[in-house]
Amino acid sequence: MLLIEPEVAEERHTEIIERTKATVTDAGGTWHAVDPWGKRKPAYEINHITDAFYYVLTFDAPAAALEEATRVLRITDGVLRFMAVAKMASGSSAPSAEKTEPAEATA
Repeated sequence: MLLIEPEVAEERHTEIIERTKATVTDAGGTWHAVDPWGKRKPAYEINHITDAFYYVLTFDAPAAALEEATRVLRITDGVLRFMAVAKMASGSSAPSAEKTEPAEATA
């Protein structure tokens, strides 16, 4: 999820997304899609800003690529907020805590 400040020109939106795409693909990731949600009001004001352009960027990337993409987004002017969410592969389940039997004490 990527939020871009409302004053930023549309051409700059494309530049930010393309730079993120290049960062991911250059580091061995796979780019899937960009889903523009348009201009919306966030749940709360962020730095006195009441609107933002929302984008959902979908890609697969190794940890190093994700770290680099988040580093680049953190220092990019015009980016209000971003959040990376890990998607579990279909058919897999979340890791569960295994119960272990306490070892029997011997006297």
